Amino acid sequence: MRSLRKTRRIQVIVLAAAALALASGIIGYAMRDGISFFRSPSQLLADPPGPAETFRIGGLVEEGSLVRGQGETITFRVTDGGASVPVAYTGVLPDLFGEGEGMVGTGRWDGQVFRATEILARHDETYMPKEVIDALKEQGVYVNPAGEGGRAGGS
Repeated sequence: MRSLRKTRRIQVIVLAAAALALASGIIGYAMRDGISFFRSPSQLLADPPGPAETFRIGGLVEEGSLVRGQGETITFRVTDGGASVPVAYTGVLPDLFGEGEGMVGTGRWDGQVFRATEILARHDETYMPKEVIDALKEQGVYVNPAGEGGRAGGS
């Protein structure tokens, strides 16, 4: 009798472990396109990703770099103070997008230009995404516009 209980218990544990592994695999497979990593311009140039990898890049729009093309394509450079990366975006930019302002873009690196499929800009005059602040602090160029204890940084 004791041996049968022990065998059943082991079978249930093995079955539960297999079900958990299968569920984790299915969730990971389903999320593969929804996960995008953040990189600063310095990180992008130091360790370029493959052309098929979608990721986010953020920093400040470099002063004097914003060029509106003949069509809907806009080009500009994004910087973290240590490096600058050219960005090309086709579409309508957010209202608060501008030179010297923080931005985050989602897209792919083709080896020369970051091809953005989505551009996000700050949503008020003091907010900047935490990832962008961290990248700017690493380069030693971040100044908190709200002063100590302000809303900058996603508080």
